[in-house]
Amino acid sequence: MTWWNRDSHADRRPVLLARNKIVTAIRRWFEDQGFTEVDPAYLVISPGNETHLHAFETVAMDDGLTPRTRYLHTSPEFAMKKLLAAGEDKIFTLSRVWRNREGGPRHAVEFTMLEWYRAHAPYEVLMDDCAALMQVAATAACVTEFRHRETTCDPFAAPHRTTLAAEFARHGIDLLSTLNSPKPDTAALAAQLPNAGVAPGADDSWSDLFSRVLTARIEPALGPGPVILDAYPAPEAALARRNPADPRTAERFELFACGVELANAFGELTDAREQRARFTADMDLKQTIYGTRYPLDEDLLAALQHMPPACGCALGLDRLVMLATGAPRLCDVQWTPPA
Repeated sequence: MTWWNRDSHADRRPVLLARNKIVTAIRRWFEDQGFTEVDPAYLVISPGNETHLHAFETVAMDDGLTPRTRYLHTSPEFAMKKLLAAGEDKIFTLSRVWRNREGGPRHAVEFTMLEWYRAHAPYEVLMDDCAALMQVAATAACVTEFRHRETTCDPFAAPHRTTLAAEFARHGIDLLSTLNSPKPDTAALAAQLPNAGVAPGADDSWSDLFSRVLTARIEPALGPGPVILDAYPAPEAALARRNPADPRTAERFELFACGVELANAFGELTDAREQRARFTADMDLKQTIYGTRYPLDEDLLAALQHMPPACGCALGLDRLVMLATGAPRLCDVQWTPPA
């Protein structure tokens, strides 16, 4: 039955109205915190430069009919960092984003991202923001628990904070010991995988091995949560800065509730040279694996030199609504699910 069938829509409508209430409450919370709502453009020069993110590509024509390759963004991150460089201090957006090759109960090729940034703030404050936003969503939806299928958690409970190193250690893997040299020690990590009952692949990189353990052992064992999985290893830093107390790790955490990843947060990297090197390495790997690469956003790299120290977080709004309403699938909480 299609989503626009009258009976189907009538069944879906209470959840969709709850979504509206959650969005209204989130906007009110950010306004009360002194944030400014911004509206980044969706069509961009570079959609993001992470290896395994895939964008939708199009051709834009100017008034002289000159073709220019453009992309639908996979995140509003680049634009928002430019706004920080322009002088904004506390900003948030509820932005549509597009990621190709995604689907299933928890994924969609088009979804809504709640993203916010705080200038001159430590990234740990985002943990408090995430806890508050779960409470905001639960209160707006008039529920006392989050639910995903058979798993429930208390959105009013303080999230349990743990680290990747601690969770890997539970499975007999000394993760940080594989990061003592300038390059991650792939052989040392591969040798420890049998401790976790995980078999390495013949051509696995360090990041491949890390991902195998993360998805097979760490994430399933986090429990119902809410849980903050903190201090990602430096090779998985993405756009986060390294932790000055231990450069083997990065100022990056993810929030999980009911076993669902809700948010990804960074202490933002503002070193343009290091960011360029990371982007280039990721695009080289993307070229090797997928036969394609995306351009670098030179404006972003220029803006990083003027951007203040900041932290930022991206939270999947649809997933938050899904948990607050108990809906089993992401498409159940979207007014018009993507085709």
